[in-house]
Amino acid sequence: MNLKVGIVGLPNAGKSTLFNALLKRQVAEAANYPFTTIEPNVGVVPVPDERLAKLATIVEQAEHVKPPMVPATVQFVDIAGLVKGASEGEGLGNKFLSYIREVDMIVNVLRYFEDAGVVHVAGDVNPQRDRDIIETELILADLQTLENQKSKSETVQKFTDTLNRAMPAREVAITDEQKVEIRDLHLLTMKPVLYVGNVSENQLSNSQIIQLSNYPILLISAKIEAELASLSEEEQKAYLKELGLEASGLDRLIRKAYEMLGLISFLTCGIKEVRAWTIEKDTKAPQAAGVIHTDFEKKFIKADVVSYEDFEGWKKAREEGKVRSEGREYEMQDGDVIEFKVGS
Repeated sequence: MNLKVGIVGLPNAGKSTLFNALLKRQVAEAANYPFTTIEPNVGVVPVPDERLAKLATIVEQAEHVKPPMVPATVQFVDIAGLVKGASEGEGLGNKFLSYIREVDMIVNVLRYFEDAGVVHVAGDVNPQRDRDIIETELILADLQTLENQKSKSETVQKFTDTLNRAMPAREVAITDEQKVEIRDLHLLTMKPVLYVGNVSENQLSNSQIIQLSNYPILLISAKIEAELASLSEEEQKAYLKELGLEASGLDRLIRKAYEMLGLISFLTCGIKEVRAWTIEKDTKAPQAAGVIHTDFEKKFIKADVVSYEDFEGWKKAREEGKVRSEGREYEMQDGDVIEFKVGS
């Protein structure tokens, strides 16, 4: 499945610096003035997964051929800075709101760092105000969407009432039928939001998640992430150890996005490739097979499954009786190493 995450924030919050670090190259221009990013920049970023290297080594030892490793990926969209009044066309307004409609979740970058050389569009550093500005603009945009509906159903009215109380659409309790009814409206505030606090090196500590009102904030230093992106893998590990961090902010961001969206990965392992595939939790085996190829779902027979922790190669797993044969009702688990059996 193609996971798309939109990075938003006020101008000069550090969005493009973070995006550049995600891609490990300077794709989006980062500069000290609003609206540097005029069109949304899109980049595909691998999901960190140390399991792939181990599986590749297992194949190499057994077959004397090291297969390529293909990680799962996340598509990040760097969306130019929103400002107060965006829902009414201020700044680059509705154009950017339309880009947000296309993503699966939103990463809202809030500025925590102080730097007199980097202007703040609202005058001073105030993460709570910045968060409220963006949330308000998305709510106002959703209200416009609902007001434009010809049919004012009970569901539309329910969302309208909630949004008018300055509450996002994702906080509305609705039935499965109402979810279907509202789905095509692509309400911005229905999307899950991950708040990222862009901090200085001095502000970064082992407590990498803090609270802002009732919202958890994942702390990342976009400046440090940009520095890490220019280093080799070994140099990155040494730098992180020096900072007292177990993982980079970008790795933590991607993993948190997976968690919030209820996603897991299953693994395929052979001489052609070792690969991670993204699926939703509770996905059944035939549908997981369909992620590899649509015909696999239609012609699914069974799945041979070994948990990652038990996997030491298909031959050894079969000899030791660690391979489970699963049918159509099997719910996939994170880290399943799997071979699908399909008909012709």
